[in-house]
Amino acid sequence: MTEKESKYKDLQKELVHERISAWSRFDKTEMQVMESMNKEYMDFLSRCKNERVFINESVAWAEAEGFTSIEDCKSLKAGDKVYIANRGKNLLMAIIGEKGVDEGFNIVASHVDSPRLDLKPYPLNEDGDAAMAFLKTHYYGGIKKYQWVQIPLALVGVVALKDGSVVEVNIGDGDDDPVFMVPDLLPHLAAKAQGDKKTGEVITGEQLNILCGSIPVDDEDVKDRIKLAVLERLNDDYGMTESDFFSAELEVVPAGRARELGFDRGMIAGYGQDDRVCAYGNLWGMFGLEKTPLRTAVVFLADKEETGSRGATGMDSNFFYHALSKIADKVEPGISELRFRDLLANSNALSTDVSAGVNINFKSVHEMGNAPKLGYGVNMCKYTGARGKAGSNDADAEYIARLRRLFDDNNVPWQISELGKVDEGGGGTVAFLLSRLLIHTIDLGTPLVGMHSPKEISSKVDVYATAKACKVFMADF
Repeated sequence: MTEKESKYKDLQKELVHERISAWSRFDKTEMQVMESMNKEYMDFLSRCKNERVFINESVAWAEAEGFTSIEDCKSLKAGDKVYIANRGKNLLMAIIGEKGVDEGFNIVASHVDSPRLDLKPYPLNEDGDAAMAFLKTHYYGGIKKYQWVQIPLALVGVVALKDGSVVEVNIGDGDDDPVFMVPDLLPHLAAKAQGDKKTGEVITGEQLNILCGSIPVDDEDVKDRIKLAVLERLNDDYGMTESDFFSAELEVVPAGRARELGFDRGMIAGYGQDDRVCAYGNLWGMFGLEKTPLRTAVVFLADKEETGSRGATGMDSNFFYHALSKIADKVEPGISELRFRDLLANSNALSTDVSAGVNINFKSVHEMGNAPKLGYGVNMCKYTGARGKAGSNDADAEYIARLRRLFDDNNVPWQISELGKVDEGGGGTVAFLLSRLLIHTIDLGTPLVGMHSPKEISSKVDVYATAKACKVFMADF
Protein backbone atom coordinates (compact mmCIF):
# COMPACT_ATOMS: atom_id res chain seq x y z
CA MET A 1 0.00 0.00 0.00
CA THR A 2 1.37 3.39 -0.98
CA GLU A 3 1.65 6.28 1.46
CA LYS A 4 -1.21 8.04 -0.32
CA GLU A 5 -3.45 4.95 -0.12
CA SER A 6 -2.65 4.57 3.59
CA LYS A 7 -3.57 8.18 4.24
CA TYR A 8 -6.82 7.70 2.32
CA LYS A 9 -7.71 4.68 4.48
CA ASP A 10 -7.04 6.66 7.66
CA LEU A 11 -9.24 9.51 6.47
CA GLN A 12 -11.97 7.04 5.57
CA LYS A 13 -11.96 5.61 9.09
CA GLU A 14 -12.48 9.08 10.52
CA LEU A 15 -15.33 9.76 8.11
CA VAL A 16 -17.34 6.75 9.25
CA HIS A 17 -16.42 6.94 12.95
CA GLU A 18 -19.65 8.55 14.13
CA ARG A 19 -21.89 6.35 11.98
CA ILE A 20 -20.88 2.97 13.37
CA SER A 21 -23.58 1.27 15.44
CA ALA A 22 -22.62 1.17 19.10
CA TRP A 23 -23.92 -2.40 19.30
CA SER A 24 -20.78 -3.58 17.50
CA ARG A 25 -18.38 -1.73 19.78
CA PHE A 26 -18.40 -3.97 22.87
CA ASP A 27 -17.16 -7.49 23.50
CA LYS A 28 -19.22 -10.19 25.19
CA THR A 29 -18.03 -9.31 28.69
CA GLU A 30 -18.90 -5.64 28.35
CA MET A 31 -22.26 -6.50 26.79
CA GLN A 32 -23.08 -8.43 29.96
CA VAL A 33 -22.12 -5.39 32.05
CA MET A 34 -24.38 -3.28 29.82
CA GLU A 35 -27.37 -5.62 30.24
CA SER A 36 -26.92 -5.76 34.01
CA MET A 37 -26.64 -1.97 34.23
CA ASN A 38 -29.80 -1.47 32.14
CA LYS A 39 -31.80 -3.88 34.28
CA GLU A 40 -30.82 -1.90 37.38
CA TYR A 41 -31.60 1.34 35.54
CA MET A 42 -35.13 0.20 34.64
CA ASP A 43 -35.78 -0.78 38.26
CA PHE A 44 -34.48 2.58 39.49
CA LEU A 45 -36.51 4.51 36.90
CA SER A 46 -39.67 2.58 37.80
CA ARG A 47 -39.29 3.42 41.50
CA CYS A 48 -38.35 7.07 41.06
CA LYS A 49 -41.37 8.77 39.51
CA ASN A 50 -40.62 12.25 40.88
CA GLU A 51 -37.63 14.31 41.98
CA ARG A 52 -38.05 13.72 45.73
CA VAL A 53 -38.00 9.95 45.39
CA PHE A 54 -35.05 10.09 42.98
CA ILE A 55 -33.02 12.19 45.43
CA ASN A 56 -33.96 9.98 48.40
CA GLU A 57 -32.93 6.85 46.49
CA SER A 58 -29.71 8.55 45.37
CA VAL A 59 -28.77 9.46 48.94
CA ALA A 60 -29.45 5.90 50.10
CA TRP A 61 -27.28 4.55 47.28
CA ALA A 62 -24.53 7.06 48.08
CA GLU A 63 -24.50 6.12 51.77
CA ALA A 64 -24.28 2.43 50.82
CA GLU A 65 -21.22 3.36 48.73
CA GLY A 66 -19.53 5.04 51.70
CA PHE A 67 -20.57 8.67 51.16
CA THR A 68 -21.14 10.87 54.22
CA SER A 69 -23.10 14.07 54.72
CA ILE A 70 -20.74 17.03 54.63
CA GLU A 71 -22.30 18.22 57.89
CA ASP A 72 -20.58 15.28 59.59
CA CYS A 73 -17.13 16.16 58.19
CA LYS A 74 -14.75 18.58 59.91
CA SER A 75 -12.31 18.45 57.01
CA LEU A 76 -11.84 16.65 53.69
CA LYS A 77 -8.86 14.95 52.06
CA ALA A 78 -8.17 12.93 48.93
CA GLY A 79 -10.48 9.94 48.64
CA ASP A 80 -13.19 11.29 50.95
CA LYS A 81 -16.75 10.90 49.68
CA VAL A 82 -19.38 13.47 50.67
CA TYR A 83 -22.85 14.63 49.70
CA ILE A 84 -24.94 17.74 50.29
CA ALA A 85 -28.73 17.58 49.92
CA ASN A 86 -31.03 20.55 49.45
CA ARG A 87 -34.73 20.47 50.42
CA GLY A 88 -35.19 16.91 49.24
CA LYS A 89 -34.93 17.85 45.54
CA ASN A 90 -31.28 18.74 45.00
CA LEU A 91 -28.12 16.75 45.55
CA LEU A 92 -24.40 17.34 45.11
CA MET A 93 -21.91 14.52 45.65
CA ALA A 94 -18.13 14.65 45.47
CA ILE A 95 -15.08 12.41 45.71
CA ILE A 96 -12.08 14.52 46.68
CA GLY A 97 -9.31 14.11 44.11
CA GLU A 98 -5.61 13.44 44.61
CA LYS A 99 -4.87 17.06 43.70
CA GLY A 100 -7.40 18.45 46.15
CA VAL A 101 -9.25 21.32 44.56
CA ASP A 102 -6.24 23.14 43.14
CA GLU A 103 -6.95 22.13 39.56
CA GLY A 104 -10.72 22.47 39.74
CA PHE A 105 -13.53 19.95 39.53
CA ASN A 106 -14.78 17.46 36.95
CA ILE A 107 -18.54 17.93 37.12
CA VAL A 108 -21.41 15.92 35.63
CA ALA A 109 -24.77 17.65 36.06
CA SER A 110 -28.29 16.60 35.15
CA HIS A 111 -31.85 17.30 36.21
CA VAL A 112 -34.26 14.93 37.94
CA ASP A 113 -37.59 16.67 37.30
CA SER A 114 -39.77 15.56 34.38
CA PRO A 115 -42.97 16.84 32.73
CA ARG A 116 -46.08 15.85 34.65
CA LEU A 117 -49.42 17.07 36.03
CA ASP A 118 -49.42 18.84 39.42
CA LEU A 119 -52.51 19.14 41.59
CA LYS A 120 -53.94 22.63 42.03
CA PRO A 121 -54.23 24.09 45.58
CA TYR A 122 -57.99 23.38 45.54
CA PRO A 123 -57.93 20.18 43.48
CA LEU A 124 -60.81 18.02 44.69
CA ASN A 125 -64.22 18.58 43.11
CA GLU A 126 -67.43 16.71 42.41
CA ASP A 127 -69.52 16.86 39.25
CA GLY A 128 -73.09 15.96 40.12
CA ASP A 129 -74.17 15.60 36.50
CA ALA A 130 -71.47 13.01 35.82
CA ALA A 131 -71.58 11.53 39.35
CA MET A 132 -67.79 11.65 39.56
CA ALA A 133 -65.16 13.16 41.82
CA PHE A 134 -62.15 14.61 40.05
CA LEU A 135 -58.86 16.39 40.71
CA LYS A 136 -57.93 19.66 38.98
CA THR A 137 -54.36 19.83 37.69
CA HIS A 138 -51.83 22.32 36.35
CA TYR A 139 -49.35 20.76 33.95
CA TYR A 140 -45.63 21.09 34.65
CA GLY A 141 -43.11 21.50 31.85
CA GLY A 142 -43.60 21.09 28.13
CA ILE A 143 -46.18 18.41 27.36
CA LYS A 144 -48.50 17.47 24.53
CA LYS A 145 -51.70 17.51 26.56
CA TYR A 146 -53.53 14.99 24.36
CA GLN A 147 -50.92 12.33 25.26
CA TRP A 148 -52.07 12.34 28.88
CA VAL A 149 -55.67 11.29 28.33
CA GLN A 150 -57.04 7.77 28.69
CA ILE A 151 -53.82 6.29 30.11
CA PRO A 152 -53.27 4.84 33.61
CA LEU A 153 -51.89 7.46 35.97
CA ALA A 154 -50.37 7.34 39.46
CA LEU A 155 -50.38 9.94 42.25
CA VAL A 156 -47.03 10.47 43.99
CA GLY A 157 -45.54 13.06 46.32
CA VAL A 158 -45.79 14.35 49.85
CA VAL A 159 -48.36 16.09 52.04
CA ALA A 160 -47.16 18.38 54.82
CA LEU A 161 -49.93 18.26 57.42
CA LYS A 162 -50.85 21.25 59.53
CA ASP A 163 -49.26 19.65 62.61
CA GLY A 164 -45.88 19.66 60.84
CA SER A 165 -45.70 15.98 60.00
CA VAL A 166 -45.06 14.91 56.41
CA VAL A 167 -46.63 11.86 54.80
CA GLU A 168 -45.59 10.22 51.55
CA VAL A 169 -48.17 9.32 48.92
CA ASN A 170 -47.74 6.73 46.17
CA ILE A 171 -50.95 5.37 44.65
CA GLY A 172 -51.07 3.69 41.27
CA ASP A 173 -47.77 1.84 40.88
CA GLY A 174 -48.43 -1.10 43.20
CA ASP A 175 -49.77 -4.31 41.69
CA ASP A 176 -53.04 -3.97 43.62
CA ASP A 177 -53.28 -0.17 43.51
CA PRO A 178 -56.07 1.67 41.76
CA VAL A 179 -55.02 4.04 38.99
CA PHE A 180 -56.33 7.44 37.87
CA MET A 181 -57.23 8.74 34.42
CA VAL A 182 -58.03 11.83 32.35
CA PRO A 183 -61.12 10.89 30.28
CA ASP A 184 -61.12 11.51 26.54
CA LEU A 185 -64.09 11.95 24.21
CA LEU A 186 -65.35 9.02 22.17
CA PRO A 187 -64.89 9.45 18.39
CA HIS A 188 -68.66 9.08 17.82
CA LEU A 189 -69.25 12.48 19.48
CA ALA A 190 -65.96 14.24 18.77
CA ALA A 191 -66.61 15.71 15.33
CA LYS A 192 -67.58 19.18 16.57
CA ALA A 193 -66.01 19.20 20.03
CA GLN A 194 -62.54 18.12 18.83
CA GLY A 195 -62.50 17.36 15.12
CA ASP A 196 -61.58 20.78 13.71
CA LYS A 197 -59.30 21.89 16.54
CA LYS A 198 -55.53 22.20 16.40
CA THR A 199 -53.49 19.56 18.20
CA GLY A 200 -52.77 21.86 21.16
CA GLU A 201 -56.48 22.60 21.60
CA VAL A 202 -57.94 19.08 21.37
CA ILE A 203 -57.40 18.82 25.13
CA THR A 204 -56.93 22.08 27.04
CA GLY A 205 -55.06 22.58 30.29
CA GLU A 206 -58.30 22.99 32.20
CA GLN A 207 -59.57 19.69 30.79
CA LEU A 208 -56.74 17.69 32.34
CA ASN A 209 -59.06 16.59 35.14
CA ILE A 210 -58.24 13.34 36.93
CA LEU A 211 -61.09 10.95 37.68
CA CYS A 212 -60.61 9.81 41.27
CA GLY A 213 -63.92 8.59 42.72
CA SER A 214 -67.46 7.46 41.98
CA ILE A 215 -68.95 5.90 45.15
CA PRO A 216 -70.88 8.30 47.45
CA VAL A 217 -71.00 8.15 51.24
CA ASP A 218 -74.08 6.46 52.61
CA ASP A 219 -75.82 9.65 53.74
CA GLU A 220 -78.24 11.35 51.35
CA ASP A 221 -78.49 14.47 53.53
CA VAL A 222 -74.91 15.67 52.92
CA LYS A 223 -73.62 17.65 49.95
CA ASP A 224 -70.92 16.35 47.57
CA ARG A 225 -71.23 12.78 48.75
CA ILE A 226 -68.60 11.39 46.34
CA LYS A 227 -66.07 14.09 47.20
CA LEU A 228 -66.64 13.44 50.89
CA ALA A 229 -66.07 9.70 50.34
CA VAL A 230 -62.70 10.48 48.71
CA LEU A 231 -61.75 12.75 51.63
CA GLU A 232 -62.68 10.01 54.10
CA ARG A 233 -60.26 7.64 52.40
CA LEU A 234 -57.50 10.25 52.35
CA ASN A 235 -58.06 10.95 56.03
CA ASP A 236 -58.04 7.25 56.93
CA ASP A 237 -54.90 6.51 54.90
CA TYR A 238 -52.88 9.71 55.35
CA GLY A 239 -54.49 11.71 58.14
CA MET A 240 -55.17 14.62 55.79
CA THR A 241 -58.12 16.98 55.40
CA GLU A 242 -59.04 19.05 52.36
CA SER A 243 -57.03 22.06 53.55
CA ASP A 244 -53.89 19.91 53.62
CA PHE A 245 -53.87 20.05 49.82
CA PHE A 246 -52.57 23.61 50.29
CA SER A 247 -49.27 22.30 51.65
CA ALA A 248 -48.97 19.24 49.44
CA GLU A 249 -46.69 18.44 46.53
CA LEU A 250 -48.74 15.81 44.73
CA GLU A 251 -47.84 14.92 41.17
CA VAL A 252 -49.73 12.87 38.61
CA VAL A 253 -47.41 10.67 36.56
CA PRO A 254 -47.84 7.69 34.22
CA ALA A 255 -48.43 4.46 36.10
CA GLY A 256 -46.47 1.30 35.44
CA ARG A 257 -42.90 0.14 35.15
CA ALA A 258 -40.30 0.87 32.51
CA ARG A 259 -40.31 -1.95 29.96
CA GLU A 260 -38.01 -3.44 27.35
CA LEU A 261 -39.10 -2.56 23.82
CA GLY A 262 -38.82 -4.61 20.62
CA PHE A 263 -38.43 -8.28 19.70
CA ASP A 264 -34.73 -8.00 20.51
CA ARG A 265 -35.32 -6.11 23.81
CA GLY A 266 -32.79 -3.53 22.68
CA MET A 267 -34.78 -0.45 23.68
CA ILE A 268 -36.44 0.85 26.86
CA ALA A 269 -39.84 2.54 27.12
CA GLY A 270 -40.44 4.41 30.36
CA TYR A 271 -41.61 7.63 31.96
CA GLY A 272 -39.12 10.28 33.06
CA GLN A 273 -36.09 9.27 31.01
CA ASP A 274 -35.70 13.01 30.38
CA ASP A 275 -33.55 13.43 32.31
CA ARG A 276 -33.33 10.62 34.82
CA VAL A 277 -31.50 8.44 32.30
CA CYS A 278 -28.56 10.84 32.49
CA ALA A 279 -28.92 11.37 36.24
CA TYR A 280 -28.73 7.60 36.72
CA GLY A 281 -25.68 7.52 34.47
CA ASN A 282 -24.06 10.18 36.67
CA LEU A 283 -24.60 8.01 39.76
CA TRP A 284 -23.50 4.78 38.09
CA GLY A 285 -20.36 6.47 36.82
CA MET A 286 -19.37 7.99 40.17
CA PHE A 287 -20.12 4.89 42.23
CA GLY A 288 -18.20 2.77 39.73
CA LEU A 289 -14.89 4.64 40.06
CA GLU A 290 -12.21 2.09 40.94
CA LYS A 291 -9.76 4.54 42.47
CA THR A 292 -9.48 8.10 43.72
CA PRO A 293 -9.64 10.47 40.73
CA LEU A 294 -6.90 13.04 40.13
CA ARG A 295 -9.41 15.90 40.04
CA THR A 296 -12.28 16.13 42.48
CA ALA A 297 -15.26 14.41 40.85
CA VAL A 298 -18.68 16.00 41.32
CA VAL A 299 -22.22 14.85 40.51
CA PHE A 300 -24.93 17.50 40.64
CA LEU A 301 -28.63 16.65 40.42
CA ALA A 302 -30.89 19.66 39.83
CA ASP A 303 -34.61 20.32 39.97
CA LYS A 304 -36.87 22.69 37.99
CA GLU A 305 -35.06 22.40 34.64
CA GLU A 306 -38.32 21.77 32.83
CA THR A 307 -39.66 25.14 34.01
CA GLY A 308 -36.54 27.26 33.54
CA SER A 309 -34.24 26.13 36.40
CA ARG A 310 -35.59 28.78 38.75
CA GLY A 311 -36.38 28.41 42.47
CA ALA A 312 -34.29 27.33 45.44
CA THR A 313 -33.70 23.85 43.99
CA GLY A 314 -33.09 24.85 40.37
CA MET A 315 -29.69 25.16 38.72
CA ASP A 316 -30.10 28.94 38.76
CA SER A 317 -30.17 29.02 42.56
CA ASN A 318 -27.07 29.59 44.71
CA PHE A 319 -27.02 25.99 45.94
CA PHE A 320 -24.51 24.72 43.37
CA TYR A 321 -22.04 27.53 44.08
CA HIS A 322 -22.67 27.29 47.83
CA ALA A 323 -22.14 23.52 47.96
CA LEU A 324 -18.91 23.59 45.96
CA SER A 325 -17.53 26.42 48.10
CA LYS A 326 -18.28 24.38 51.25
CA ILE A 327 -16.37 21.45 49.81
CA ALA A 328 -13.41 23.65 48.86
CA ASP A 329 -13.35 25.19 52.34
CA LYS A 330 -13.38 21.73 53.98
CA VAL A 331 -10.36 20.75 51.86
CA GLU A 332 -8.55 24.02 52.38
CA PRO A 333 -10.05 26.14 55.19
CA GLY A 334 -10.23 29.85 54.54
CA ILE A 335 -9.90 29.64 50.76
CA SER A 336 -10.46 33.10 49.31
CA GLU A 337 -13.40 34.03 47.10
CA LEU A 338 -11.08 34.99 44.25
CA ARG A 339 -9.18 31.74 44.41
CA PHE A 340 -12.41 29.75 44.51
CA ARG A 341 -13.60 31.50 41.36
CA ASP A 342 -10.28 30.61 39.74
CA LEU A 343 -10.87 26.97 40.69
CA LEU A 344 -14.24 27.07 38.93
CA ALA A 345 -12.61 28.54 35.82
CA ASN A 346 -10.25 25.53 35.84
CA SER A 347 -13.17 23.10 36.09
CA ASN A 348 -14.83 20.96 33.42
CA ALA A 349 -18.47 19.96 33.14
CA LEU A 350 -20.78 17.70 31.21
CA SER A 351 -24.31 19.08 31.17
CA THR A 352 -25.85 15.64 30.77
CA ASP A 353 -29.27 15.98 29.20
CA VAL A 354 -31.11 13.98 26.56
CA SER A 355 -31.28 14.75 22.85
CA ALA A 356 -33.92 14.19 20.17
CA GLY A 357 -33.25 10.89 18.44
CA VAL A 358 -34.43 10.33 14.88
CA ASN A 359 -38.14 9.46 14.79
CA ILE A 360 -39.06 7.19 11.85
CA ASN A 361 -42.49 8.84 11.54
CA PHE A 362 -41.22 12.42 11.57
CA LYS A 363 -37.83 12.47 9.89
CA SER A 364 -38.74 15.79 8.25
CA VAL A 365 -37.97 17.72 11.48
CA HIS A 366 -34.41 16.38 11.55
CA GLU A 367 -31.48 17.37 9.36
CA MET A 368 -30.36 13.79 8.95
CA GLY A 369 -26.68 14.57 8.52
CA ASN A 370 -26.68 16.16 11.99
CA ALA A 371 -29.25 14.08 13.85
CA PRO A 372 -28.57 11.53 16.62
CA LYS A 373 -29.66 7.94 16.06
CA LEU A 374 -30.75 5.52 18.73
CA GLY A 375 -28.13 2.81 19.12
CA TYR A 376 -25.17 4.94 18.01
CA GLY A 377 -23.87 5.99 21.41
CA VAL A 378 -23.98 8.98 23.72
CA ASN A 379 -24.66 12.25 21.93
CA MET A 380 -22.62 15.43 22.23
CA CYS A 381 -24.45 18.65 21.40
CA LYS A 382 -22.17 21.64 20.87
CA TYR A 383 -25.12 24.01 21.27
CA THR A 384 -28.84 23.82 21.94
CA GLY A 385 -31.14 26.85 21.99
CA ALA A 386 -33.51 27.99 19.27
CA ARG A 387 -33.32 29.98 16.02
CA GLY A 388 -29.90 31.68 16.05
CA LYS A 389 -28.63 29.47 18.94
CA ALA A 390 -30.58 31.63 21.41
CA GLY A 391 -30.06 30.47 25.00
CA SER A 392 -27.26 28.06 24.14
CA ASN A 393 -23.86 27.47 25.70
CA ASP A 394 -21.96 26.70 22.44
CA ALA A 395 -18.95 24.73 23.70
CA ASP A 396 -15.47 25.72 22.52
CA ALA A 397 -13.60 23.65 19.95
CA GLU A 398 -10.63 22.84 22.20
CA TYR A 399 -12.88 21.35 24.86
CA ILE A 400 -14.69 19.16 22.34
CA ALA A 401 -11.37 17.90 20.96
CA ARG A 402 -10.25 16.84 24.44
CA LEU A 403 -13.51 14.95 24.96
CA ARG A 404 -13.22 13.22 21.60
CA ARG A 405 -9.78 11.91 22.60
CA LEU A 406 -11.03 10.81 26.01
CA PHE A 407 -14.00 8.87 24.62
CA ASP A 408 -12.06 7.28 21.77
CA ASP A 409 -9.26 6.21 24.12
CA ASN A 410 -11.81 4.56 26.45
CA ASN A 411 -14.05 2.95 23.79
CA VAL A 412 -17.07 5.15 24.52
CA PRO A 413 -19.37 5.20 21.47
CA TRP A 414 -20.35 8.79 20.74
CA GLN A 415 -22.04 10.91 18.11
CA ILE A 416 -22.55 14.64 17.70
CA SER A 417 -25.66 16.47 16.55
CA GLU A 418 -28.04 19.41 16.65
CA LEU A 419 -31.56 19.54 18.11
CA GLY A 420 -33.52 19.24 14.87
CA LYS A 421 -33.52 21.44 11.78
CA VAL A 422 -32.67 25.13 12.01
CA ASP A 423 -35.85 27.14 12.76
CA GLU A 424 -37.84 23.94 13.40
CA GLY A 425 -38.01 24.56 17.15
CA GLY A 426 -35.48 24.33 19.95
CA GLY A 427 -34.83 23.79 23.61
CA GLY A 428 -32.30 24.37 26.35
CA THR A 429 -30.47 22.74 29.25
CA VAL A 430 -28.56 23.82 32.35
CA ALA A 431 -25.32 24.16 30.36
CA PHE A 432 -25.42 27.96 30.13
CA LEU A 433 -25.77 28.21 33.92
CA LEU A 434 -22.61 26.15 34.39
CA SER A 435 -20.63 27.98 31.74
CA ARG A 436 -21.44 31.42 33.12
CA LEU A 437 -19.19 30.46 36.08
CA LEU A 438 -16.41 30.04 33.45
CA ILE A 439 -16.60 26.24 33.73
CA HIS A 440 -15.77 24.44 30.47
CA THR A 441 -19.15 22.92 29.54
CA ILE A 442 -20.82 20.88 26.82
CA ASP A 443 -24.21 19.20 26.51
CA LEU A 444 -23.99 15.42 26.38
CA GLY A 445 -26.61 12.74 26.87
CA THR A 446 -28.80 9.89 25.72
CA PRO A 447 -30.86 10.23 22.52
CA LEU A 448 -34.59 9.68 23.08
CA VAL A 449 -37.56 9.19 20.78
CA GLY A 450 -40.82 10.69 22.04
CA MET A 451 -39.14 13.04 24.51
CA HIS A 452 -41.59 14.60 27.03
CA SER A 453 -44.20 11.94 26.31
CA PRO A 454 -45.59 9.63 29.02
CA LYS A 455 -43.37 6.79 27.74
CA GLU A 456 -40.07 7.92 26.23
CA ILE A 457 -37.87 5.53 24.24
CA SER A 458 -34.13 4.99 24.63
CA SER A 459 -31.61 2.42 23.40
CA LYS A 460 -29.92 0.25 26.00
CA VAL A 461 -26.54 0.73 24.36
CA ASP A 462 -26.92 4.53 24.51
CA VAL A 463 -27.95 4.38 28.17
CA TYR A 464 -24.76 2.45 28.88
CA ALA A 465 -22.60 4.68 26.68
CA THR A 466 -23.87 7.75 28.57
CA ALA A 467 -23.02 6.21 31.94
CA LYS A 468 -19.60 5.08 30.70
CA ALA A 469 -18.89 8.57 29.34
CA CYS A 470 -19.67 10.04 32.76
CA LYS A 471 -17.45 7.49 34.46
CA VAL A 472 -14.34 8.01 32.31
CA PHE A 473 -14.83 11.79 32.44
CA MET A 474 -14.75 11.78 36.24
CA ALA A 475 -11.92 9.25 36.37
CA ASP A 476 -9.50 10.37 33.68
CA PHE A 477 -10.23 13.83 32.28
